[in-house]
Amino acid sequence: QVQLVESGGGLVQPGGSLRLSCAASGFIFRFSGMGWYRQAPGKQRELVAITTSVGITNYAEPVKGRFTISRDNAKNTVYLQMNSLKPEDTAVYYCNRLGYRDWGQGTQVTVST
Repeated sequence: QVQLVESGGGLVQPGGSLRLSCAASGFIFRFSGMGWYRQAPGKQRELVAITTSVGITNYAEPVKGRFTISRDNAKNTVYLQMNSLKPEDTAVYYCNRLGYRDWGQGTQVTVST
């Protein structure tokens, strides 16, 4: 079955960086678009970034210029490099196989002093 396992979250100070990873299995990763979403307390889940199967990327406006999504098809893994983090980036971050209801368990990112 499809599995998506996120990791790399944690507590970081404003201005800091984190790199999230999502290890995928159970489907042909290299043919799949992948995305990162986030959900803050009391808010709806929102799109952060996507990468198509051929590596075309797109970002939500609040993270443009600060976050970078990438993928390693040899490792069946998608990454989210997050720089210049802000308190408003605090959320649970989820990995998603685009077009499917496949979600990981999420990884908590907290940006705070």
